Amino acid sequence: MSDVKKVVLAYSGGLDTSVIVKWLQEEYQCEVVTFTADLGQGEEVEPARAKAQALGVNEIYIEDLREEFVRDFVFPMFRANTIYEGEYLLGTSIARPLIAKRLIEIANETGADAIAHGATGKGNDQVRFELGAYALKPGVKVVAPWREWDLTSRETLMQYCEDHDIPVDFSTKKKKSPYSMDANLLHISFEGDQLEDPWVESEEDMWRWSVSPEQAPDTPTYIEIDYDQGNPVAINGEQMSPATILETLNKIGGENGIGRIDIVENRFVGMKARGCYETPGGTIMLRAHRAMESITLDREAMHLKDELMPRYAKVIYNGFWWSEERRMLQALIDASQEFVSGTVRLKLYKGNIEVVGRKSPYSLFDSAVATFEDDAGAYDQKDAAGFIKLNALRMRIAAQKGRTFLDRDDK
Repeated sequence: MSDVKKVVLAYSGGLDTSVIVKWLQEEYQCEVVTFTADLGQGEEVEPARAKAQALGVNEIYIEDLREEFVRDFVFPMFRANTIYEGEYLLGTSIARPLIAKRLIEIANETGADAIAHGATGKGNDQVRFELGAYALKPGVKVVAPWREWDLTSRETLMQYCEDHDIPVDFSTKKKKSPYSMDANLLHISFEGDQLEDPWVESEEDMWRWSVSPEQAPDTPTYIEIDYDQGNPVAINGEQMSPATILETLNKIGGENGIGRIDIVENRFVGMKARGCYETPGGTIMLRAHRAMESITLDREAMHLKDELMPRYAKVIYNGFWWSEERRMLQALIDASQEFVSGTVRLKLYKGNIEVVGRKSPYSLFDSAVATFEDDAGAYDQKDAAGFIKLNALRMRIAAQKGRTFLDRDDK
């Protein structure tokens, strides 16, 4: 342990990371630098400064990264319409590469030779933090206390605080949620406690950002989202920054009961885990972006994106944001967005999102061709016969050779 002289810790100011500060100081006999990121988690981050100072930390970084988070991480991901395993919008996954990036940048600024995090040895976050760190600084040392110490419960952590005079204002006097939660501007997640039984329904009072669809307004809410090259830039005609766009959509979506999911996902480390997620703004953005692409993207470009998306989602989920394959995929995705500009109109009602309008100066939708009425010669329907026969040729040949499905026993 003596080879670690100075470590940058991803520090929330909560119980776990406060214990980690003292543990690093005692076990590694090293200097600790704390880094606290405001990613829009909905809680004040400035109090972390006083807590770090009380623990003897001299170099304290507290940064508002909300705009960078949405602009450089969330928006690129949503340009790909990214969903992991058909449901998860990757709210936790996409925050980790930014935190890893700043940990390494601060390590370089302060001359630290190591970084540390509070992720457990059972989860995905340890992988995401560390893959990012190694990609950006190959020789960095990583300290993961949860893989080393024997403090395995809240009670043992509280006892450690008492034994080492660590001031805590989050003791038993303050009611603590039974769930393990992670929040940023894109989502809030819930794991643990009764959610560990996939048969048990989540409690209504667990949810933080959204009303239940049953309690949502009885009248629909209409909104319009303007897009420029695949990114939302305005809501109802009002230009907004990336973070403000997402914050506003979170509020509107939450009020209409949008964005709740309850899933069992496959973690990269090998186990299945049940989690509940609230992603109201992201759910709206996904639907709106697909609607915008539906009239501006060429068919084969759209289908190619859809084929690549699950691979791109897995890359992000598994922590490979800083990999070559993610950059290659991102280049292709971004090239597809040149003409994805225009306006989408949505109807929000009791948890449902309905696309009710879309328009673009780059629209490929041609009513003269698509009409069921007289198209004035824009499309010769007789051409379809040859098109169909050419596409059927290989199947007709196979059938003529006796390779027909009608005579096979498929049971």
